[in-house]
Amino acid sequence: MTLLLEALTGRGILSSLQEIDGVGHRVAHGGERFKDARAGLRRYPAGDRALAELAPLHNPVNALGIRLFRQLLPAVPAVAVFDTAFHQTLAPEAWLYPLPWRYYAELGIRRYGFHGTSHHYVSSALAEKLGVPLSALRVVSCHLGNGCSVCAIKGGQSVNTSMGFTPQSGVMMGTRSGDIDPSILPWLVEKEGKSAQQLNQLLNNESGLLGVSGVSSDYRDVEQAADAGNERAALALSLFAERIRATIGSYIMQMGGLDALIFTGGIGENSARARAAICRNLHFLGSRWTTRKTSGARPLFRRVMRWSKWR
Repeated sequence: MTLLLEALTGRGILSSLQEIDGVGHRVAHGGERFKDARAGLRRYPAGDRALAELAPLHNPVNALGIRLFRQLLPAVPAVAVFDTAFHQTLAPEAWLYPLPWRYYAELGIRRYGFHGTSHHYVSSALAEKLGVPLSALRVVSCHLGNGCSVCAIKGGQSVNTSMGFTPQSGVMMGTRSGDIDPSILPWLVEKEGKSAQQLNQLLNNESGLLGVSGVSSDYRDVEQAADAGNERAALALSLFAERIRATIGSYIMQMGGLDALIFTGGIGENSARARAAICRNLHFLGSRWTTRKTSGARPLFRRVMRWSKWR
């Protein structure tokens, strides 16, 4: 953090640290306590153990950053911005898992959703670009990078999202499997004697594009391998698109139609091939998606499509 602050002044971005008016800390998990995307740090103790248990890879590191900035810039106002807060508008039917009630009541096991800051921003920017109130739109937002999530937004609120209790669930990702049959896990314990830690490593770091293709977790590398004739790489790309397409379809049904589809994140913004594959067979919505339409658009929105048939 010290090096970061020194770089701001050393490279002439700021003349002094006195020019910093505020600090925003992105925190992965806000649980059910933080329903507003922003919270003063007095409300969010940096060492919150309950939230750290829900996001052990992210929240402790977020907390470290908060503590360091408190030491380095003690007089500067700071807020925490929670990745889960945007999804606190989900109805119980969307966030509750069909497990015995006590697992939610006692352990907080439920769908939380992630990438909320991204989904909220791009949907708001979309409404501004279209000149239509966000409250009047039904939007599906696809945040596609090494981590991927899809979000259904109706009336400006998140009504469903693919990531659940953890960022591992949902659609296929770079190294994460997304949703699989849960009975696979005890089966692997029995057949291969895998521990909980090994299963977590398998699902989070060895699956997804990397696991299926055997090439890479980077979509660009898998594309190159597929173009060179690697059948597993080609299958990985098809599976990636199919999982996302199926999720989009279910959200269209849930919202009763679709007004706009957004792609963001490294893959979503930069791969016309991925967007075209995902949008294959969407012509029934009343509009056709083509590679030409997706490849030359402005960076903020590669293409905004509206389907009047489904309004």
